[in-house]
Order: sequence, then structure tokens, then C-alpha cells
Amino acid sequence: MSKDEKSDNAPGKTPGMSVRSGAFQLTGGGRRHDWRDPYHLALAMSWPRFILLFVTLDLAINVLFASAYLAQPGAIANAHPGSLSDAFFFSLETLATVGYGVMAPATIYGHLVASIEILCGMAFMAIMTGLVFVRFSRPRARILYAANPVIGKFNGKPTLMVRIANGREHRLTDATARLGALVNEWTQEGHFYRRIVDLPLIRSRIPLFALTWTLMHEIDAESPLKGYDTNEIGDFVVRLFLSIEARDPALAARVYDIKDYGPEDIFFGHRYSDAVTMDEDGRTIADLTRISWVEPEAAEKSEAS
Repeated sequence: MSKDEKSDNAPGKTPGMSVRSGAFQLTGGGRRHDWRDPYHLALAMSWPRFILLFVTLDLAINVLFASAYLAQPGAIANAHPGSLSDAFFFSLETLATVGYGVMAPATIYGHLVASIEILCGMAFMAIMTGLVFVRFSRPRARILYAANPVIGKFNGKPTLMVRIANGREHRLTDATARLGALVNEWTQEGHFYRRIVDLPLIRSRIPLFALTWTLMHEIDAESPLKGYDTNEIGDFVVRLFLSIEARDPALAARVYDIKDYGPEDIFFGHRYSDAVTMDEDGRTIADLTRISWVEPEAAEKSEAS
């Protein structure tokens, strides 16, 4: 089947699907947020959302118990009758097990509500403290990625290249990289489907990752990217996925990271500008602000001529 015939049967012709789209959405039985698994949900969300969740839950609990105290007039000693603010701050102090002594439960009902709130407060703070600890203690990699993959010549052969850098001040060890692509394919029967294919790297593992590392996939006769140019690659490649795994000696643990690119991010006929230099004392210096700098291959040829 020719590329023209594939284009006619592309999923972009079908409503609700897009060949070039990099977005992924779960429908039907899939759930983006599974409230039955709050632990995973609390760890997966960003820090701002986690803090917002903590504040919202804390306020909601205190408003709930403040309303419970107000349900029976006189349940709180030294509180203004019907004062929501007094009941709220008394609830806040009770939930935190502080108890300043100015306001206190004055009835059996008040003592029962306060007892329940103390138990809820101890459980709530224990759970949130545990979640905060886990979030802080998770080992994280600080890998910097070039904004764009490039396809250019390396040793005279077309090569897909992605440059990354170690953003830590200390070196990572035993670093491993894997590059894959989510691609559109058509069977001989004319059926469309998507699958992930591996893009073998010239060097997928290094013992010491100190500064920068340019990952290279040679586009040879065996490469899935063979024969696609800048105008056609978007009809074949949906996303590029790069996963990094390394050992962080400072944490004594392995760290992981992942980055994805769309086909529109790939620059054809380019190379990365030099980001590593030597100073007068012979020290190797990496300028990480240049990690995404690229230049056309034609510029390199004109300088060499």
C-alpha cells in the first residue's frame, strides 16, 4: 500500500480521531481521576493542587463541625450565641488539639461533638503528614531536555538526535535511555491501528552521566522512520517517548523521568550547537542554557568550506 493510499485511509478522515494529535483521553471504562484510589490521586497531583486540597478539606471539616456545635445553643462555653466565627475557631482549635482554654464544651452534646472532632483531627493530620512525607521523600530526577529533536547527519548517516542534560550538581551513574514512537500503521487488509515501536539507540547506556548526553537513533534500512521527511512524518509518528533511568548516589536510589515530543517538534536538517567547552585550566564546562540551541547543517558545511 502506497503512502498516498494510506493518507486516504488515515484516521484524520474519521470524525473524533486525529493522526497528529498528541493528546490522550480515556473514555468508557477508563478514569483519569479514580476517587477509589485516593493515595495514588494525592501523590500524582501537583504541589499547588495538593496544598489546595489540604486547605479545602481542613476548612470543610471545620465548617461542618462548627455547624454541628451551633445545632445546640450553649454547646460552647464563652462563645457568642449563634456566632459562626466563634464556633469555627473553636472547631479549628479542637481539630488541631490545641485548646486555648477560652472556649470549651459546655454540654454533653458539646463534649460528644468535640470528642468526635478530636478523633477526626488526629486521623486527618496523620494521613496528611504521611502524604507530605511520601511526596517529599520520593526520589526525583532533574533531567533537562532539548526543546526539539533533530534529524541530521552523523558519520554521514541520517540520525535522529535528542540532547539531554543532568540538572543536578552531582553526577548520576548507570544511566539508561529508551526511545520509542507511537506510530500509525495500516494492515494489508486496510485496517488502521496504532502501536509503539522501539527506536534503537546507538548508545543506550552510560556508566557516568555528569553533563550532557546526545541520544542517537540511526535511520537505516531497519529504522521505522526510514523514508519519511518533514512533510510526511506527521502522518506516521504520533508521539516520540524518551524514558531515562539512572542511579542518584546522593539519594542512594534510582530515579526516573520521561519526556515526549510531537512530530511537529522535530527539526530536519539540523544539528545541536555545542554546549560543552573547555576553560583555560582544562576543565569541562557545560552551558545548560544552550541545550536546546540548534543550527542548520548548511551552516556547518559553509564554515568547513
